[in-house]
Amino acid sequence: MADDRDTDRTTIVETDGGGSGGVVAVVLLIIVVLVLLFLFRDQLGFGGKDTNINIPDKVNVDVNTH
Repeated sequence: MADDRDTDRTTIVETDGGGSGGVVAVVLLIIVVLVLLFLFRDQLGFGGKDTNINIPDKVNVDVNTH
């Protein structure tokens, strides 16, 4: 009879790693955006090379009294 013999059975469960690949992709995307912003900051208007502030030597104030 076939029911008298022991039969070994193996079950294989495959997993995709728990979604850590998506987190890595988001972090890499943020890093790429920050690097691009740093490289093109002059064209975007973030922090140009000219940091001179012009302050006048004298301010004329006219006070009219009646």
